Amino acid sequence: MVETAAKSSRPHVAVLASSGLGHVIPLLEFAKRLVINHGVHVSFLVITTNEASAAQEKHLRSLPDGLDVVDLPPVDVSAVTRDDMPVITRLHAIVEESLKSSLKAVLIELCNPRALVIDLFCTQAFEICSQLSIPTYSFVTTSIHFFAFALYLPTLDREVQGEFFDLPEPIEIPGCPPVRPEDLLDQVRNRKIDEYNLFLLHISRLPLAAGIFLNSWENLELVPLRAIREHSFYLQIPTPPIYPIGPLIKQDETLSASDEECLAWLGKQPSDSVIFVAPGSGGTLTAEQVIEMAWGLEQSKQRFIWVVRMPSDASASATFFNVGSDVNDPQAYLPEGVLQRTQGVGMVVPSWAPQVEILRHSSTGGFLSHCGWNSSLESICHGVPMIAWPLYAEQKMNAAMLTEETGVAVKPVIESGKKVIGREEIERVVRLVMESEQGRVMRRRVKELKESASRALEDGVSSSDSLACFVKKWKD
Repeated sequence: MVETAAKSSRPHVAVLASSGLGHVIPLLEFAKRLVINHGVHVSFLVITTNEASAAQEKHLRSLPDGLDVVDLPPVDVSAVTRDDMPVITRLHAIVEESLKSSLKAVLIELCNPRALVIDLFCTQAFEICSQLSIPTYSFVTTSIHFFAFALYLPTLDREVQGEFFDLPEPIEIPGCPPVRPEDLLDQVRNRKIDEYNLFLLHISRLPLAAGIFLNSWENLELVPLRAIREHSFYLQIPTPPIYPIGPLIKQDETLSASDEECLAWLGKQPSDSVIFVAPGSGGTLTAEQVIEMAWGLEQSKQRFIWVVRMPSDASASATFFNVGSDVNDPQAYLPEGVLQRTQGVGMVVPSWAPQVEILRHSSTGGFLSHCGWNSSLESICHGVPMIAWPLYAEQKMNAAMLTEETGVAVKPVIESGKKVIGREEIERVVRLVMESEQGRVMRRRVKELKESASRALEDGVSSSDSLACFVKKWKD
């Protein structure tokens, strides 16, 4: 592998993300920041399997000079994965098969880069990089609050008998807001299953990192950040050095013809008048919930853009591995006549929409979001208040933070004994965000955080300075 003279004069770093857009996007933005702002040459390693999504491939186009995409040799994971596998179990199997067969050889071919940066589910790389004397850093794609919980989880595992979900009181995280058992991420609700043990395995390897990058900033999460830096529990782990460098969000998108059509419609609407409804890169709703959502949006009388996916009664993360590749005809599952009745008021978009472009548009006034951390940061950074609709993973923890601590979201209430959120409740929260005084208060708060996020990335200020000081070590 031959490098140009310009590239060889820069510090060379490799970045590795596990499968799934929720992991690929923030690490890719991190790689871009290293290249564009700090003059680092980055090799972005891509796990190549028979499960790569069309949306992921789209994101890996049109990258800046100095950022090279390096496909790991393809592996066939059909023998070790099934469509009905839980996300982390399947993710672990994919990463395990890919890294054990090729990572060491690829890093040697890259002439042993100065460092490898990985996400939480690529911790198999620690042992491989140790053999090559390559420092390995972790990039946390979640909130700092969740990261603090993750660091505490091995202790909880040793000290608590039975299931965390059955605890009578919220779980006290050292120095941080407590977590209600019902808000725990899916992967720790049943300690007897493989998914819990795999999650715990990856979490327990975090102290092996040479340092940890956090996709957040001080003004957004000062309490957990201060706890990790100062509380005796985290100091005695010991927690590796932490670097809050966020918010790192997707800055631009390659637009398709349907994307352009969506944005053209949005451009004709009044300021702050459109509620954007999207389930994230991997989320799906049940058939019953899709019907209630359709009626609720129609009854709200608000303008909307709704990203719809084929309903799944089996999993809320059914499109995690194939987003953008699914066959999707909304007329096959939406209530009869809803598309005709909402024509001109609402726009239904199958499978995928240009989320960043929609959120930054002045006509967008609210975001019904699954509360994945990437989407939460995008909404905050563009000053859009949220309706919190968590679906899987740590999204319930994020939703609690956004509603109760940050004050930028409202969460709909599900009636006792019901499995879905009803149309009347959907109508209520949509109107609340778009029309009420509470919605205006949330909008003012999120716009304050938007300014805070922008300042954090300015030269010489918190997040920007944190990354610049760290990159200097690679250049010395």
